Amino acid sequence: MAPTTGDANDPFVAAVKPLVDAMGGELVPPGEAGPDDVVLSWEGADVVAVRLPQLAESLDHILAAMERKQGRPLPELDRKAKQEVVRVLEARGAFSVRHGVETVATALGVSRFTVYNYLNREKQA
Repeated sequence: MAPTTGDANDPFVAAVKPLVDAMGGELVPPGEAGPDDVVLSWEGADVVAVRLPQLAESLDHILAAMERKQGRPLPELDRKAKQEVVRVLEARGAFSVRHGVETVATALGVSRFTVYNYLNREKQA
């Protein structure tokens, strides 16, 4: 039977950790799970709980990951690359977060108007 401790050495925990990290979540022992945490079970036993980030924190996490992927600060990207970042963020729901456009505009070093132009350009294409 799988352990109920959220042990980082557990193969199930190791398997889900990259996904949780990519979301900006946190792994916690199932016994410490709060009402908003998601408890993951394997073979009938609670193995680990996932504490999901708040949406605004997720957006910051996604932006940081995109910057790492690009290999340089987002404001240094050319226009085409910034448009692609906005397209990916829109697909991931970034603009449903309150102040999402403002957050993305600041991260890219452009105006809100420019972000809206990128979004409209994508819809027209």
